[in-house]
Amino acid sequence: MSRIGGLSITPPTSPTLPTSPGLAPTEAGEKPAFKNFLIESLEQVNAMQADADRAVETLMTGGDANPAEVLSAVQKADLTFRMMMQVRNKLVAAYQEIKEVRI
Repeated sequence: MSRIGGLSITPPTSPTLPTSPGLAPTEAGEKPAFKNFLIESLEQVNAMQADADRAVETLMTGGDANPAEVLSAVQKADLTFRMMMQVRNKLVAAYQEIKEVRI
């Protein structure tokens, strides 16, 4: 760690993926189910959209809301929704491709 002009700078560490409590292996050696991952992802997207809706409602009704934070919440919700739609599109395309395979 070094100090520059009163700021302490820590060296970068290797990135780690965030873990979700519901995605922990259920038994020794068993991996989490893909279904559970998708359900939790959908719940997170839904929660972000609900938070953005509440922030917009608070701003429009004259509540104590910072417009920049509201815009940020709306953009995050939009981005996560678009990403989830792309994942859905890829899954549907993979399903269609597997369905057309002749045995």
